[in-house]
Amino acid sequence: MLRYCLLLFALCLSLSHAEESRTRVALAGDSTVTDKAGWGAAFAKLLGPNAECVNFAAGGQSSKSFRDKGNWKKVLDSKPAYILIQFGHNDMPGKGPERETDPATTFPQNLTRFIEEARAIGAKPILVTSLARRTFDKGKIRGELKPWADAATKVATEQQVPLVDLFTRSVDLHNKLGPAESDTFNPPGKDAKTIDHTHLNEHGAEVIAGIIAEELRKVAPDLAKLLK
Repeated sequence: MLRYCLLLFALCLSLSHAEESRTRVALAGDSTVTDKAGWGAAFAKLLGPNAECVNFAAGGQSSKSFRDKGNWKKVLDSKPAYILIQFGHNDMPGKGPERETDPATTFPQNLTRFIEEARAIGAKPILVTSLARRTFDKGKIRGELKPWADAATKVATEQQVPLVDLFTRSVDLHNKLGPAESDTFNPPGKDAKTIDHTHLNEHGAEVIAGIIAEELRKVAPDLAKLLK
């Protein structure tokens, strides 16, 4: 019995050590990054056994409200090695003063502060530009998130952090696919009349996560080593 207990104890220690030695990758963002409506869960599946993904993204969040509601503190408290940061959808006009930001001022200020605080705890921040909405105008993606994507690109350059330009990649992808094929990314609507051109079903999440992994191999080779 004693021998059995010692073996069990040694196994538990081994498992605990293996868990602690895994590199933590945190996700911070809005609903398009979440596990259920975005690319988060699909991205986690692309990580190898030496990494774990912890997703703090939440629906309805902007670069302002994510901090104000305490979500950013949870990201920092998890002590990740890497933080992928994507906002923009809820920073746009019409979302209310508790969420809206200006792409020329408050939005880049918020991103810069995220970067500084991530670095302060020893984490490596990576900016991800907004996932494009699959809304077409005369056969092309409308691209109303471009000012926020451009702002994130500028901050990444100024702060010298890696950038995954998901906005450009997703715009190019859906312009190539066209409206009908792009609709295969849509999750089920609440009713027959509701069409969701913002969030992702499982197929869409897998495609977008694959694009993110491709870009990480270009801009963040140290993190890319953790991918399968």
